[in-house]
Amino acid sequence: MRTTLARSAVTTLTAAAMIAFAGACSPPEKESEAATSKAGTATSAADLGGLDALIAEAKKEGQLNVIALPPDWANYGEIIKAFGTKYGIKVNSAQPDGSSQDEINAATQLKGQDTAPDVFDLGVSVATANTAMFAPYKVEKFADIPDSLKDANGTWVNDYGGYMSIGYDSAKVPAPTSVADLLKAEYKGKVALNGDPTQAGAAFGGVQMASLANGGTVEDITKGVQFFADLKKAGNFLPVDPTSATIESGQTPVVFDWDYLNAAQSKKLPTWKVFVPSDAVLGSYYVQAINKDAPHPAAARLWQEFLYSDEGQNLWLKGGARPVRADAMQKAGTIDATAFAALPAVEGTPVIPTEAQSTKAKEYLTANWAKAIG
Repeated sequence: MRTTLARSAVTTLTAAAMIAFAGACSPPEKESEAATSKAGTATSAADLGGLDALIAEAKKEGQLNVIALPPDWANYGEIIKAFGTKYGIKVNSAQPDGSSQDEINAATQLKGQDTAPDVFDLGVSVATANTAMFAPYKVEKFADIPDSLKDANGTWVNDYGGYMSIGYDSAKVPAPTSVADLLKAEYKGKVALNGDPTQAGAAFGGVQMASLANGGTVEDITKGVQFFADLKKAGNFLPVDPTSATIESGQTPVVFDWDYLNAAQSKKLPTWKVFVPSDAVLGSYYVQAINKDAPHPAAARLWQEFLYSDEGQNLWLKGGARPVRADAMQKAGTIDATAFAALPAVEGTPVIPTEAQSTKAKEYLTANWAKAIG
């Protein structure tokens, strides 16, 4: 589950992988219907006559529906505000604390309605299982994105990423030096995982990280699931979804989460530290996609253009996340150098799961997670 928890190897990472709506009082004019229909099948801004034409169509629609984007998650609060201000488009944000699976469920349940999500921001495993729901689209900066981090047709594109980490309150627990340390008595009832790993990308990454730390792989996560079973048996696993409130109150003093989310928490709680074990450096990107049944297809495509622009990418970077265009922006001199230098230090060789590896891991997890920690 996404939560409101929110010098680097960005180059290494990118090189290594991978709601209220205003209803119209009368039917829209036929010209607008045709334009909207065309936007719904556009695979690039060029299909509509260029970016200016796309902007015009998006402004006509006037709204954008996003889902599962907490304000403190990778700086989405500022991103949403910046997009709305720049284009005069109202952004309706639903279920900010929802999981990746909640996004898909909402799109399925609300299909054909004005309240359906226009766009998705998903963990890899959920995205991989639902590509039939996505509309292919190539943003103007598509060529800047490494081939391994996008579908060739733009059906899905990685957007921002980071490394799985252990966040901990140094005033309440000793500093862990490995994942195995969390099995010690000092961590009894103190270790939380960010959500249900069968539904939430961050939690899924936590299990893959534990697998690597225990001699497993990102594909065969048997040892990762076993680690959490052992953690529960030791009385150390805390079945509470962490939030800023639970961290600041001390309820969840140790949290498996992405480094950019744990780092964001450090700004609120000075004793909160971030640790990425050098023997379990798990890197991953989230996946951006357009709902093929988006009720606001032009706004959905304009949102993608904004996110992959220098402005959008730097806003993610400001939130501590590693933007997918980092390499290209470094070369062009357009990256926010201060924010780039502030990213958490990471040592070791990153492991970036492929789609196939994550799919196989998810199958095992789905069949065994509940039995392991139930």
